[in-house]
Amino acid sequence: METQKLELIDLIIYRGKNIYSHRPIMKMIVDIGEYQNIPTKDIEGFNGNLLKAFPNLKKNTCGLGYEGGFMERLEEGTYLAHVLEHVVLDIQNTLGYNVKFGKTRLLKEPSRYYLVYEYENEICALECGKAALFILNCFLEGQAIEINEFLEYLERIRLDSELGPSTSAIVNEAKRRGIPVTRIGYESLVRLGYGKHNKLIESTLSDTTSCISADISSNKQLTKSILDQHKIPVPYGKVVFSELSAVMVANQIGLPVVIKPLDGNQGKGVHLNLTREADIRAAFQEASKYSAGIIVEKFVTGNDYRILVVGGQVKAVAQRLPALVVGDGQHTIAQLVDIINSDDARGENHEKSLTKIRLENVEHNVLMKKGLDDGYVPQKGETVTLRENGNLSTGGTAIDCTDSIHPDNANIAINAANTIGIDIAGIDFVAEDISRSILSSSGAVIEVNAAPGIRMHLYPSEGNAHNVAKDIVDFLFPDESMSDLPIVSVTGTNGKTTTVRLVSYILTLTGKTVGTTSTCGTHINEKCVCKGDNSGPTSAGALLANKSIDVAVLETARGGIIRQGLGYDLADVGIITNVTEDHLGMNGIDTVEELAFVKALVVEAIKPGGYAVLNAEDAMTEMMLKRVKSKVILFHKTEISPKLLQMSAIHVFVRDGMIKIKDGHQIIDIMKVADVPITLNGLLECNIDNCLAAVSALYALKIPINIISKGLKSFENNPGRFQLIDKNSYQVMLDYAHNPAGYEEMIKFCKKMNYKRLIGVIGMPGDRPNAAIKAVGALCGGAFDQIFIKEDKDLRGRDEQEVANLLYDSIKDSSFDEQNLKIIRDEADALKEVVSNATNGDLIVVLYEKLEPLLDILERTGINQQKRIHPVWQAAKKPSGSSEKIS
Repeated sequence: METQKLELIDLIIYRGKNIYSHRPIMKMIVDIGEYQNIPTKDIEGFNGNLLKAFPNLKKNTCGLGYEGGFMERLEEGTYLAHVLEHVVLDIQNTLGYNVKFGKTRLLKEPSRYYLVYEYENEICALECGKAALFILNCFLEGQAIEINEFLEYLERIRLDSELGPSTSAIVNEAKRRGIPVTRIGYESLVRLGYGKHNKLIESTLSDTTSCISADISSNKQLTKSILDQHKIPVPYGKVVFSELSAVMVANQIGLPVVIKPLDGNQGKGVHLNLTREADIRAAFQEASKYSAGIIVEKFVTGNDYRILVVGGQVKAVAQRLPALVVGDGQHTIAQLVDIINSDDARGENHEKSLTKIRLENVEHNVLMKKGLDDGYVPQKGETVTLRENGNLSTGGTAIDCTDSIHPDNANIAINAANTIGIDIAGIDFVAEDISRSILSSSGAVIEVNAAPGIRMHLYPSEGNAHNVAKDIVDFLFPDESMSDLPIVSVTGTNGKTTTVRLVSYILTLTGKTVGTTSTCGTHINEKCVCKGDNSGPTSAGALLANKSIDVAVLETARGGIIRQGLGYDLADVGIITNVTEDHLGMNGIDTVEELAFVKALVVEAIKPGGYAVLNAEDAMTEMMLKRVKSKVILFHKTEISPKLLQMSAIHVFVRDGMIKIKDGHQIIDIMKVADVPITLNGLLECNIDNCLAAVSALYALKIPINIISKGLKSFENNPGRFQLIDKNSYQVMLDYAHNPAGYEEMIKFCKKMNYKRLIGVIGMPGDRPNAAIKAVGALCGGAFDQIFIKEDKDLRGRDEQEVANLLYDSIKDSSFDEQNLKIIRDEADALKEVVSNATNGDLIVVLYEKLEPLLDILERTGINQQKRIHPVWQAAKKPSGSSEKIS
């Protein structure tokens, strides 16, 4: 009988803070099949093979707090999904990553599990997960495997997918300063910061350098020509396209010469100090591999220096030495190279401060010119250079000379960078001594580099290290405020969109350009730049990359949090409007407490000095407050418990019909509730809550009270949220209620209004549980005089008319007259029928899926939205003022 394998179902990446961890994690979903009932101790040979392949697991604590905890679990008998979690972490640790967090849970009976594990390198972690699963399946099948082969493969993946050393140093410095970092793609392109001050950087090339300037610097001859025009010393040379031309030009300008590609990098194809025609021809052939055009220029004698210019200032200087060996009279050149490469400071490519020396074609050609090969034994103290250039990427080393540079040379380097138009530039000098001016001695500027490597300055082989990554970050973000885009994140069951709109609108009154994401799209101030439901992390990330915004207000939906985590790093203000029963039974969330746990992530991920804003009247708030580490603002319409009062120094509340703020012992009047248009004369309680949440956020952001009051009084553009439209004799209200709590608020408001008939066009999303759909039906059956049931276009997994039938049966069971109950599945058709039969005094309530088509219908039927207060609710009973006492 064939052994069943572990099956990989899915691998999900959480790059930001998430419900499992505030660190990046991966979620692997696996089916362990028959091994659900077979613990590891009962799988013949499994534990032994596992520990032989991964001996470090013997020391694993497995959350028990002491070494050997995982061994105990193996001996007692644990399950393969749990083992898989620890193997993935162990492989990453072996590759040099300090990752510890992991968790395994049963996802679905009988054998489907999810396991989450922390990671640092995304691509490598993906491959580690797949490799671990493959290895365990081999153990189960009794196949012999060579673990080292897997580790070697994963090590190559690690090296290829890491950020380069320069980018990595800048990223680490940015994180130290609290600047959010977003990696774009899988190369070394990253975004630092959010909004109008965000910067793109790749290696040390930033978006502050123009494309033209970068292109000029990559054309060495054009660069030299421009520098020469500005009286900056450069070696004389010409561009050639054939061997014969190379020889002719070399003879014209005089030997020795340098041959190099017109647009090469990292010293590839560069040949120095050429004095023979044969060498010139060979150098031309080698350089032609990297460029069609080849530069032949006069060889300038002296030492090779790199001067780093950042923002018009010299920040570091290094003398670059080519890859070389120093003889001991005993070992061959090849053996000396092996000895040098055994130094822990040397690694492959850019992974460490120095790169390993290779003995390949270029090195052998250099030795051959000297009449040597790698079997030669240099005498003690004899230096043998293996390269003609001093690039660290080819095994070179660096000596810091920052404090020695002559002012003339520093000015020449700065002028060279400015002339080409590069803000972060590496200026290559050749000079006998950098401490002597090249204006009075021999020397020249050889190249201007637009993306200079900074390893040599961070980790010189001799001399002082210079944190030039800090210099670069300070240049990109000279003002501390530039690195900090204010962010407001809003979540909750109901009221998110209205709160987002209100906060955003009032922020625009301060003159700020405000970016907003919500279920109604992405907006820059009033302009919609992307339609659709944009309340997830992908939309948030796209908005935060927009260079036009001063502040971001993000609707942060439950689904996005569960699927991907947060789309931002930390917020200045996190708001939870409320937590009630909705979406239960989805994504493993079955209780209100579990839903509150998900939403609480928004008030956990707060910047130092920021605020968590919560609804003190919500049953879940006290539980969520236990997870909050920041300062807190509570909002409420009614009296709350003394315990909650003491949990925050700042309260935003209603007393005697007035919105007030209590900050310590100070009480500040904002304005009367009835004067806020979206509260509809104080009748609409849910919008009072939304106003209190918005005032809390704005106060936390230090928006002046007069601006807050002005905004509350003038904000009316809230389409599709209790939107009242009238045509003299009857009224239509459009709202987005899509759960029992939303329907309760709608019905509560309608009962306060004067109407002859209350007519409903109702529906529910198909992904809600049957119990929630039936609860809405019962609510509507007890409130409306006539009901039209429609269905969303997006059935969300349901059969056609399935949701409609559930609503119909539930309404009928509430003793509702079936003569006044009808199913019209298309909501637009339902609205047309209702409007065509409307009579004087009707209030028609439409709980829509798509707003715009309904507005078009109403416009075509001659119904005009009025900004004035309409008598249908102006004459309704006004709420009495709250008598809450705040101490």
